[in-house]
Amino acid sequence: MSLLSPELDAFVAIVKKGTVHGAAKEIGLTQTGVTQRVRNLERKIGNTLFTRSRKGMNLTQEGEALFVYCQKVLDIEGETLSSIQGSTIQKNIRIQIAGSSSIMRARVIPSTVKAIEQFKDLTFTYHITDDESPVRYLKSGECQMAVMHPFEVPNEMDAKRLEPEIYIMVAPYEWKNRDIKEMVKNERLVDFNYGDKVTLSFLKKYGLVQLAKKEGHYVNNTDALVSLITEGHGYSVLSKRFLEPYIKSKQLVQIMPEAFSKLDFALAWYPRHEMPKYFKKLIDLIN
Repeated sequence: MSLLSPELDAFVAIVKKGTVHGAAKEIGLTQTGVTQRVRNLERKIGNTLFTRSRKGMNLTQEGEALFVYCQKVLDIEGETLSSIQGSTIQKNIRIQIAGSSSIMRARVIPSTVKAIEQFKDLTFTYHITDDESPVRYLKSGECQMAVMHPFEVPNEMDAKRLEPEIYIMVAPYEWKNRDIKEMVKNERLVDFNYGDKVTLSFLKKYGLVQLAKKEGHYVNNTDALVSLITEGHGYSVLSKRFLEPYIKSKQLVQIMPEAFSKLDFALAWYPRHEMPKYFKKLIDLIN
């Protein structure tokens, strides 16, 4: 059972599956039936909701706004039906959250899974966004929450300031006695991408940026990144919370133990007049 109209059901199915074919299989209609429903919806609204490309269906700005509305309805649907019809209604609720890999691994995932014991029907999808701003995932409706830098939060969104994240420099444990300047001059930086602002800010703060090699190793996966470092291919500046297990097991060593930098983050979401209990709980848990 869905509280959305048939046209909106078809619209949501296309967004989730990315194609009319996938949406048709999802809701048990022909492709023609799905297309007709969306065209009827576009006529009612007076706006085009999708642009079509070889890769599939892409939301227009108007489509993004409509999908945010649909997400709000779907988020409260399970609780509404349960309160009306009793515990016989079982509605799976999927929460999608976007953020950088280190933030997700060290803070978001450990925090959010605590809600599963209280809300048995919650399931999660975590989107890693090391190469782009997570704002896109919120605006497109792909996520209901995202962790980002405070200055990235659009005016139309609500947000909660999180505790600042501490970043430190690490290297293979075998390098623990090396001179820091010699190391930076002769070894390569290992990072997510060429323009990583966290690493550059750290190196500038401690007068090391001029010594660093211009070319480093880049990989958009935290496990692969750490593997490169532990195998002796360079050094990096990463979240202290994320690195703690590797330092404790002596796979990595913190270079300049007193040196660190702080970075502010915020949890953002679209405003909700009727906020489900599980949504509020997740906001409280992510710090």
